Amino acid sequence: MPETSTPTEVASQYAAQVAGDLEHNAKEQERIGADIAALQEKLTALQHDHSVLVNIQQALAGAVPGPASEGTAVPSPRKKAAAEPTGGRGSRAEKTTTGSRGRTATKRPATKKARATKAPAKATSAKSNAPTLVELVRRYLAAQSEPRSAAEVHAALNQAHPERAVQTTVMRNTLEGLVAKQQAQRTKQGASVYYTANGEPVPIGVAEAGKDK
Repeated sequence: MPETSTPTEVASQYAAQVAGDLEHNAKEQERIGADIAALQEKLTALQHDHSVLVNIQQALAGAVPGPASEGTAVPSPRKKAAAEPTGGRGSRAEKTTTGSRGRTATKRPATKKARATKAPAKATSAKSNAPTLVELVRRYLAAQSEPRSAAEVHAALNQAHPERAVQTTVMRNTLEGLVAKQQAQRTKQGASVYYTANGEPVPIGVAEAGKDK
């Protein structure tokens, strides 16, 4: 007759098997952890090498002369060619024969040209000092005691600044941008949308013109 195992022997066999599985699991965890640490170290080294290579690439790109630097050398031969006739005897003889009237006549166009070149610079500086459309809309809303629609804001600002000629779509987008930045609030009454400013009122001439209207 075959021998039958007692419950104690079966439990001992299972306990030995579980202990072996636990030992194997612990060794696998240790091996995989070592692999992960090695890979992480390699990744850190690669990232460091990448940053060094990027810095070297940027330094090399800055050292290579661009097309702008090459083009700056072009005017120098022209200046020399224009200066050579003035140093000769023939040019001195022409200057002595011309006289004082000829000199003044040649100087006047240069003065007019200098004034013409200065005029756009003044216009540019005056344009840069002008407030932006966002500032004008925000200040106008801040000075109003009641909510205003996009059409009302558009009419008031176009009347105060006709040179801008802002379209209704641009004005509505500007108002929605102020709402997105939490510098204005949007309320809906029926099918109409009205806007009010957040914060303290900022009185300006444009806003007062809108009130009078």
